[in-house]
Amino acid sequence: MPERKPYPSDLSDARWALIEPILTAWRKARLDRRPTGQPAKVDLRDVFNAILYVNRTGIPWKYLPHDFPNHGTVYAYYAAWRDEGIFAQLNYDLTGLARVKEGRKPEPTASVIDTQSVKTSTNVPLTSQGTDAAKKIVGRKRGILTDTIGLILAVTVTAAGLSENALGIRLLNEAKKTYPSLSKSWVDTGFKNAMIEHGATLGIDVEVVHRKSVIPGFHVVKRRWVVERSLGWLMLRRRLARDYETLPASSEAMIHIASIDNLTKRITDETTPTWRGTY
Repeated sequence: MPERKPYPSDLSDARWALIEPILTAWRKARLDRRPTGQPAKVDLRDVFNAILYVNRTGIPWKYLPHDFPNHGTVYAYYAAWRDEGIFAQLNYDLTGLARVKEGRKPEPTASVIDTQSVKTSTNVPLTSQGTDAAKKIVGRKRGILTDTIGLILAVTVTAAGLSENALGIRLLNEAKKTYPSLSKSWVDTGFKNAMIEHGATLGIDVEVVHRKSVIPGFHVVKRRWVVERSLGWLMLRRRLARDYETLPASSEAMIHIASIDNLTKRITDETTPTWRGTY
């Protein structure tokens, strides 16, 4: 079969080199557990490119172009990498590399937290949806915790009706477990005393950043703009413009995949066109 023409979402050789060792090690460990020990025929790079294509374009799995591996095979790999924490591991490793490239230490000490409510598609179970009364959105709520340059350190997805404090506490717990060096976090006024008190028990100083009421209309708010920009980066992926995932864990995985895409570009100084044709 002739080599296919690449899609804009495909990994370059340099970007694939950052991802390949972890995926190859995962496959070897799985083969070692397989009774036959026979290697799989599918190419891991083609699988990851197919996952990036879904993430970027927002198509259903079964609509994958035929020059990718079979959509059932791609989804099987995606589900395994989601459930076994491979996407989260890639995000962790690449974040350290991206921070070092920016002249920072691999382990961050400060973070910024925000949430985003998004509508869900018709296939999402009602049990994992809710209503964000403030924003009048029926769907799910995403919470992300980033470092001070906007790199995602922790992700959680819940029903939209869950409070900011509940999401914030989850994010702090996850981030502190992964990054014990964290000691500071900035949040908006949606987070209350419960969040601040929980942060104190973890050794994290949580500071609420208020808008400047004397300035009318939009203005950049200290620290908060960083995480809001990261949420904007996520919305460039059509799969994240609405929540299509049956499982909240899949929603979190799709955010990790978008982050991995962004991180590999930062590390290799590469860019690719967005679906609007500009970057």
